Amino acid sequence: MGRAAKPGAIARQPLLLLLIGACAVSMLVPAAHAVVRDDHPTSQSFFYAGVLGMFFFTLVAIILSARQPRHGTMGQLLALLAAFTILPAYLAVPFHDALKTTSFLNAYFEMVSAFTTTGATLFDPPERLNATLHLWRAQVGWMGGLLMWVAASAILAPLSLGGFEITARGEPGRPERAQIAVERADPQKRLARIAWTLVPIYAGLTAVLWVALLIAGDGALVALCHAMSIMATSGISPVGGIEQDVAGLPGEAVMFLFMLFALSRLTFSGDTVTAGDARLDRDPEFRAGLLLVFLVPLLLFLRHWLGAFEIAAGEDLGQGLRAFWGGLFTTLSFLTTTGFVSAEWDTAQDWSGLGTPGLILMGLALIGGGVATTAGGVKLLRVYVLYRNGLREMERLMHPSSVGLETGGHRRIKRDGAFIAWIFFMLFALSIAAVTVILAALGVSFEDAILLSVASLSTTGPLIGVAADEPIRLIELGTPAKLVLAAAMVLGRLETLAIIALLSADFWRR
Repeated sequence: MGRAAKPGAIARQPLLLLLIGACAVSMLVPAAHAVVRDDHPTSQSFFYAGVLGMFFFTLVAIILSARQPRHGTMGQLLALLAAFTILPAYLAVPFHDALKTTSFLNAYFEMVSAFTTTGATLFDPPERLNATLHLWRAQVGWMGGLLMWVAASAILAPLSLGGFEITARGEPGRPERAQIAVERADPQKRLARIAWTLVPIYAGLTAVLWVALLIAGDGALVALCHAMSIMATSGISPVGGIEQDVAGLPGEAVMFLFMLFALSRLTFSGDTVTAGDARLDRDPEFRAGLLLVFLVPLLLFLRHWLGAFEIAAGEDLGQGLRAFWGGLFTTLSFLTTTGFVSAEWDTAQDWSGLGTPGLILMGLALIGGGVATTAGGVKLLRVYVLYRNGLREMERLMHPSSVGLETGGHRRIKRDGAFIAWIFFMLFALSIAAVTVILAALGVSFEDAILLSVASLSTTGPLIGVAADEPIRLIELGTPAKLVLAAAMVLGRLETLAIIALLSADFWRR
């Protein structure tokens, strides 16, 4: 009876090994897809790689079956870093073997970009890849997003990282106190419980969005890839973006609704709240996100008259509404670091007279989405905490003896949350500066280096093709530059504080 209460043999395996096994099984999906398309060479590449991965997983699992994990949650964080750096090499094996016209480094870069949900691609135009490879890219991005969903609560929350350092820590499906005490001593059990809670939600939302896009008129492959990309905020598309999509406005409207899940964890779970009200309408992240989503398109819309651009066209209400929608969708897309551009974005640019909106999109990507979601960037909650602290400091200038009082949703924020948020913001800024300098030293132009560093650290790959005056061809970058960008994507996905924690002896001792 005592042994029955312990995690099973599979659940006791190291996290990295479990991820290898899951990726090996997932390769059967593109293998089956290629068989349906009568593309047997591609099917063999994925099938053989998947079988070899499952064989490796089985052998190592048998060897480690009697071994107990020794490093707890910190070991899981180290495994998470290894997953984003080592696992893409395995994911790149079938991709490289099936494509046959690229180097393994390019395949590795592509998988790092997909697995970190960055979505930057070396293969432009998209016709260079067949349908199965496009499916694999979207699937890898979807799995990377799922990994971050689970890791946020199972690994980052207990360590007060990933945005939890400034807010109340919580985990989905919060158990009784006795069970919590057991799981603190057994991180594997906590990881299994949280995965069991979140995986059905993530998969279910993806399936609902896929069906909705099919109803809107998309083909099966395009709808599935876009559904996975929206949920993972990867921005991966088999047709080069939704502006090339046939679903039109109904498809964009459905995707807009599902991108709201990346503004706050409270859109689907109350796991980031342990005190105060968990209502979504009182969540500071969600309210700040909605404010930005409506404020930026409104300013672009009003600029039509404020800037006196084409005043005669002001009577065209239909064009104005299309322009507003194009700005609304694109703003939410880049704020959540998805990177999809509305088919009406060109209309929005013409209406506002703003020919180069790159800085606006870069700023939105830097802000990012909600804590414990698949979005990247600085995160809305950190920006909100800095904003609240700025208001408080201005109040103290006028009333030095005043005492601040935080109520309602502000109780989620720790007392020293603003200080920690400021540290993270400075680390993020220093990371951008460092990556920019390194890329410039490797021969990339300064403007392109800034854009590439922002896109990689905020995990918003489509920014590279949208914000630049001339699209940057990543395939033409040298090997050192590609490796730097791959490292920046991993850094942006895990965040600087998590990397520092891995280098801290105090964290390991605790």
